[in-house]
Amino acid sequence: MTKGVKIGIAVAIVAGLGAAGYVAKQKGSNKAAMVKVEAVESRDLIASVTASGQVRPRTKVDVSADITGRIIRLAVKEGDQVKEGQFLLQIDPQQFEAALQRSLAALASSKAQFAQSNANLVQAKRNYDRSAEIKKATPTLISDEQLEQLRTQVEVNAALQDAAKFSVVQSEAAVRDARFSLSRTTILAPMTGRITRLNVENGETAIQGTLNRDAATLLTISDLSVLETKIKVDETDVSRIKLGDSAVVQIDAFPDTTFIGRVVRIANSSVKAATAGASADQAVDYEVVVQLVNAPAETRPDFSSTAKVITDVRQRVLSIPIIALTVREDSAMARGDTAQTPGGRKPSKQLTKRDVEGVFVVNAGNTVTFRPVKVGIAGDRYFEVLGGLQAGDRIVSGSYQAIRELRDGATIREEGAAPAGTKGAATGKKT
Repeated sequence: MTKGVKIGIAVAIVAGLGAAGYVAKQKGSNKAAMVKVEAVESRDLIASVTASGQVRPRTKVDVSADITGRIIRLAVKEGDQVKEGQFLLQIDPQQFEAALQRSLAALASSKAQFAQSNANLVQAKRNYDRSAEIKKATPTLISDEQLEQLRTQVEVNAALQDAAKFSVVQSEAAVRDARFSLSRTTILAPMTGRITRLNVENGETAIQGTLNRDAATLLTISDLSVLETKIKVDETDVSRIKLGDSAVVQIDAFPDTTFIGRVVRIANSSVKAATAGASADQAVDYEVVVQLVNAPAETRPDFSSTAKVITDVRQRVLSIPIIALTVREDSAMARGDTAQTPGGRKPSKQLTKRDVEGVFVVNAGNTVTFRPVKVGIAGDRYFEVLGGLQAGDRIVSGSYQAIRELRDGATIREEGAAPAGTKGAATGKKT
């Protein structure tokens, strides 16, 4: 066998394999795709935003001490119901009582000095007035220098009286400050509510709450008559929520019960903005507060909850399954179609590609056509149809993999339907 013959045989084999592959590919492309089909129908749709959070009272107060001292009496325990002004605990007052006594003694001393300076001023005025009368009657008995000295003495005593008076005012302020500090040793309830957290025991030292609020918090009083859940909503959803929107709340502690809520506050700044050192790619969430309407009495702060905020409602509108909506490139835009537009103007060939949302509509011959669709709100499973479809249209509704691989004009076979030829085979069966 010559070399040329061998080359010819190899070329023929390669050509045969290529032809076989092409035929197999064509057969595969003509194979009907197995899909789910559903008719376009009217449904009631509810658009919602779901987020998780924690239950908390609308009003709560963290009680801390304004002074530092040892707790010598604790009159409440966690879970107690208290009224505004009720006695809670006592801090050792000995140091502050002593400070008050020192301030009272200093005040008494200042008043005595004021009385003495007042008497000195009266005596100086009398000496001056007497000398002035003598000078007037007999000028030679008292010199001008002596009279000037007496006048200066009056002015000095007047200044000393003013100083003593201001000393009294200062001492009175010190007494008020000492009394206020002493009053801070007795802590009363600032509001009516339930003690939901108690951080101290009798004998512990209470520290001043100015520098370290968390460590200085003695107890927490909460008004459990109005409860809320604070949820974190993603930035893509928060714009759909409005004040007053209703919500359905599920509390993990009551798994078989749902509660009604209402949106009462939407944060203007994100949680990310309030967090120091947040990374640039961190998700941006906003806090939304939902007030519970019918929370049971057993509800406690910090219960985990999930709120479903109802943002929109549509009744009896055309709808399609969410999974049915897909995206394809606009072929006319992609190739610069030169067909006349409704206005008689030819579109430019420089137009860029763009994605179009739509569904695959099932035709009479079990082929599909991609049809652009305009959708509205999204429910749990369905999109609202605003244009592009009519009631009764049959569309491909699954599976996701099948819809992703479908092309315009493809042949499909509905799940559950008998394949072509099955009926004839059945009728040809011998009886």
